[in-house]
Order: sequence, then structure tokens, then C-alpha cells
Amino acid sequence: MAVVGAPSYFADHQVPRTPRELAGHRCINYRHVRSGGLYAWDFEENGRPFEVRVEGRLVFNNADLIREAALAGQGVAYVYEDEVMADIDGGRLKRILDRWCPTFPGYFLYHPSRRQTPPALAALIGALRYKR
Repeated sequence: MAVVGAPSYFADHQVPRTPRELAGHRCINYRHVRSGGLYAWDFEENGRPFEVRVEGRLVFNNADLIREAALAGQGVAYVYEDEVMADIDGGRLKRILDRWCPTFPGYFLYHPSRRQTPPALAALIGALRYKR
């Protein structure tokens, strides 16, 4: 995960040094589709996870819209790093609070039985295990 904001946003707002300082910022929230609740941002300190509930005028249930709002300088966003890496590398977004952002452990694949795995599923699992 990554906390990001556009350089234009940080031209007018001081960069937060800790997750708790997000309270003084316009944060772009994600609304859960099923529950309707707002996503609490996940952080870690000394290996201990904690959540921060943030405030902001913008709330979306779509990651692309959150990214677009951040790019437009509308606030700070909590996003999947791989979805904004090109924007970070291109200088369109600035990554902040890296020290507190948990690393993504990866994806998991659940399937019925190891004894009777169909050949197509076995091939998919083999392909997914392949690391570049």
C-alpha cells in the first residue's frame, strides 16, 4: 500500500510526518460497496498494525477515481502501490509515510483439493508461482 498526493497538493499543504497528522489533511476515502462503511487506512509501527480513520470531502468506491482525484491535487490517497507506480516514477504523485505503510504480502489462490487438481488448474498454479 502507499499513501500518495500530487505535488500541487503538497505545494499548499505540509507533508504529514506520521499517520496521525493525516487529521489535518484532505483525505480521499474509499467506501466499501457492500457495507457502505469507509475504509480505515492500515499502518504499522514497530511491527504492530493500527488503523487511522481519515476525513475528507471526497469519497469513492472505485480505485481509478481515487487515483484521478489524487492526481488532480484534491487530497491524499491510500492506494495499492502497483496501481500508481508509474505516476510516482513520473513525478505526478509523491509517496509519503512509507515507514508506516505495510508491505503487501501477495495474492492467495484457494482451490478445492490437492489430490484431484485438474491439469488446467495445475498449469495456472505453476504459472502464478513463477517469479521473474
